[in-house]
Amino acid sequence: MHTKGEPYSMAKSGIQYVFRLTIRREEIAFGDLLRQVEQQGGDVIGLDLVRSDERVTVRDLTVVLPSADLLEPLVHLFNQLPGVHVDNVSDRTFLTHLGGKIEVTPRVQVKTREDLSHVYTPGVARVVEAIAQDPMKAFQLTIKRNTVAIVTDGSAILGLGNLGAQAALPVMEGKAVLFKTLAGVDAFPICLDTQDVEAIIETVVRIAPSFGGINLEDIAAPRCFEIERRLQERLSIPVFHDDQHGTAVVILAALKNAAKIVKKPWESLRVVIAGVGAAGTATTELLLASGIQDIVGVDRDGALTRDRNYESHPAWARYAAITNPHNRAGSLKQVLAGADVFIGLSAGNLLQAEELKIMARDPIVFAMANPTPEVDPDAAWQYARIVATGRSDYPNQVNNVLCFPGLFRGVLDCRASQITMEMKLAAADALAQVVQPDELAPDYIIPGVFNRRVAGAVAEAVIRAANQSGVARRTPPSVSALMP
Repeated sequence: MHTKGEPYSMAKSGIQYVFRLTIRREEIAFGDLLRQVEQQGGDVIGLDLVRSDERVTVRDLTVVLPSADLLEPLVHLFNQLPGVHVDNVSDRTFLTHLGGKIEVTPRVQVKTREDLSHVYTPGVARVVEAIAQDPMKAFQLTIKRNTVAIVTDGSAILGLGNLGAQAALPVMEGKAVLFKTLAGVDAFPICLDTQDVEAIIETVVRIAPSFGGINLEDIAAPRCFEIERRLQERLSIPVFHDDQHGTAVVILAALKNAAKIVKKPWESLRVVIAGVGAAGTATTELLLASGIQDIVGVDRDGALTRDRNYESHPAWARYAAITNPHNRAGSLKQVLAGADVFIGLSAGNLLQAEELKIMARDPIVFAMANPTPEVDPDAAWQYARIVATGRSDYPNQVNNVLCFPGLFRGVLDCRASQITMEMKLAAADALAQVVQPDELAPDYIIPGVFNRRVAGAVAEAVIRAANQSGVARRTPPSVSALMP
C-alpha cells in the first residue's frame, strides 16, 4: 500500500522497436550487444530466437527507446559492430495496426444452396416484410440489437487535437476492439469528413437504422453539446458522448471511494474543477446530481462566477448559473484554498505540488490531463491523501474504458431509448462498488481496466435504472449472454 509522502516511481516508457539481427557467433558476444543498447538509453524487454546454426544466430530483439530520435543512431551502432547486421526494424505499435484492428466476421455459414436461400434471397424477403410491419423487430432479427456506431469528426483526437477524420480512424478502431473484448458489443468506426454541426447531425440520423446506439467520440466542445442534444431529440436510440459522460461516470465512482477513505460527508465536499470543456461540464453536472453542492469551475480567465458576462461563451454562462454558490472569484490557486477536491480536466503543469498545501485536510487530487497531468503525480503524493490520473503508469487510473463497454451492454440489452442521469449515476455507483470495502486504499479507489467484473456490474445497474426511468423497452432476465 502506498504511504503518504512516498512518491511513486514512473515505469519506464517509450517506443517499442523489434530489431531482427543476424549475429556471427565468433565475432561478438551477445552480452556485449545488450550493453550497447543500455548505453544508448534503451531497455531490452524481449529476446526471441528466429533461427540458428553453427556460425550465426538470427534473433528478434525488442527494445524500448525513450524517443524515436534514438532509433537511427542505434541502427547505425548495430551495423558498426563486428559480426552484427540489422536485417529489419519494426515498430511494435505500427505492426499492431497493419491492415486495421477489426474485421467483419459472419455469424452464419453459407455452404449450400439451401443456406443461401435462408441467408439471402428468397428467404430474407420474409424477414424484410416482418421488420417493415414492426420496426422493433430489427432489434431481434438484425445486427441492430448489438451494434454501436462510434462517430467522430476528428476534431479532438485524444490529446492530439484537431487532426481530422482520417487520422481519427486508428483511435476509433481501438475503441471498437475494447467494446467487443470487454462487453461483447459490436462497434464500428464512423469517421465523418466534416466538422459542420448540421452535416454531422444529418449524417448520423441517416445511418442510425443500422445501430442500437451512437457513441460520439473525440468531437470538440462546444459543438459536441449541441450534436448530442439534437441527435437524442431526433433518434429513438441512446446517444452518448463518451468524452463527456464516460469521464464523468468514472470520476464520480473514484471520488465516491476517495471520500470514504478521507471520511468527509459527501454533500459538504468543496470541489474545484480546472477546465470547463466537454468533460468538465459533464463531470460538474453529474457531481451536482449526486448531491455535491459546492463546485467552482475554473477556465483560462479564472473562476466562473454569476456576476460576469459570458456572451461569447454561452456554455460558460450556463455553467456559472448552476455552480459556485458562494460566488468565489479569482485564479485557480486562489479558489483552491480550503477545497477538499481538485479535479483537473485541462492542461499539464497548472500547479506545483507544494501549492496543494492550501487545500483542506486530506486533499483529493484528480490530475487528468494526458500525457502531462496538471500537477506532477509523484510530487503530489507528498501533499495529497489521494492522487488519481488518467495515466496507466500510476495507481488510480481514471479511464473511460471502465464505463462505456458496460454501459452500452446494458442499454442494448434493455433496448433503452436514451441514457438518463439516473442511469449514469447507477453506473458510477456500480463501478465504485466493484472495489470491496476491505480493498479500499489511497492507491486503490477505482478498479483496474482489465477487471472482468466491471462491465457486467455496470450493465446490470444501467438496466435497472433504465427500467426505473421508463426508457427500457425490454427487461432481459440477466446481463446478456453476449458478454465475453
